[in-house]
Amino acid sequence: MPLTKCEIQPRRRVAAMPEYHPPLGNRDRLRLDFNENTLACSSAVKAAIENITAADLTRYPEREPVEGLVAQHLGLAPEQVILTNGVDEAIHVLCQAFLDAGDELLLPVPTYTMYEIYASATDATLRKVQADADFNFPFENLLAAINPQTKLIAIANPNSPTGTVASRQQILDIAQAAPNAIILVDEAYFHFYGETVIDLIGKVPNLIVARTFSKAYGLASLRIGLLAGPEQLLRWARRVLSPYSVNSIALAALTAAIKDQSYLDCYVSQVKQARAEFLKGLTRLGVQYWPTEANFVLANIGPSHKQFVQAMRDQGILVRDRSADQGCDGLVRITIGTRDQMQQALAAIKTFIESKQYQPAGVSQ
Repeated sequence: MPLTKCEIQPRRRVAAMPEYHPPLGNRDRLRLDFNENTLACSSAVKAAIENITAADLTRYPEREPVEGLVAQHLGLAPEQVILTNGVDEAIHVLCQAFLDAGDELLLPVPTYTMYEIYASATDATLRKVQADADFNFPFENLLAAINPQTKLIAIANPNSPTGTVASRQQILDIAQAAPNAIILVDEAYFHFYGETVIDLIGKVPNLIVARTFSKAYGLASLRIGLLAGPEQLLRWARRVLSPYSVNSIALAALTAAIKDQSYLDCYVSQVKQARAEFLKGLTRLGVQYWPTEANFVLANIGPSHKQFVQAMRDQGILVRDRSADQGCDGLVRITIGTRDQMQQALAAIKTFIESKQYQPAGVSQ
């Protein structure tokens, strides 16, 4: 029987979804492009993975015992924590569990791309709240955008790609102003900031916090994150969550990682020191940047941003062009690594600025 052309179409919302293709591949350089840990995971994590046996790999993963350990580590009850396949899955299950036709997701922008991606696959409406040129959290405009249809408000705190933050009081005010909406506070970069609202879980009934172990813990390749929230909300997220989405290797690694506080403290301290020195270096070079509470900085390279990204790559350093984000034309995000790594980055930036390719921000091509 001859083959015929397949006419099967996806759901209308899926066909209309924006595509996201992270610029991975050929990353055998200094990785200052994805806000990863730039060194290595804890040696305790490596040992835990090495101790996994061939027989261990024959069993389905059991996340609940590790959820209990993580909950204890965070001062929460086990039913208040769900482990997920990275924060991406956490965002996905929240959108699937709670966003329906007629609902709205409020999203301060620019921010992490996957909120929009996953929300656009539902029948809800996405409403963006644009930050001003200073990229400060658009608190007043966000409050004004809340309406009876608001079902989910996603706040990355610190925000990516800007590094700016919402205050604890602002988050509380938003939660009070939108009592029928989930307030998702994504604390992926918490360790480099130091302030959290996870202690409010169970006290603020519509608050959910997301965390990742991809950044400070150095477990990005294992894809493990979490949702922390009231049991009465998380029970619905569990319904749409795959029971085996977090694999056994990730669970073993996480168990070791949360026990090695000295490693975490050491790495975070290095990044904070490097961040302070790197920002001073950018100032000396005359490069505009925005204050940051994360392990990255958003720099205004200007019209020559594409040439800058390529020139840095040619010098063995990967950085991330964010010009496609709303309000970010000419801006490049640079991950903060160790002091030595950031000195290497500053030297490469200086070389580019002194080259004929560089056109400062505000200068037309």
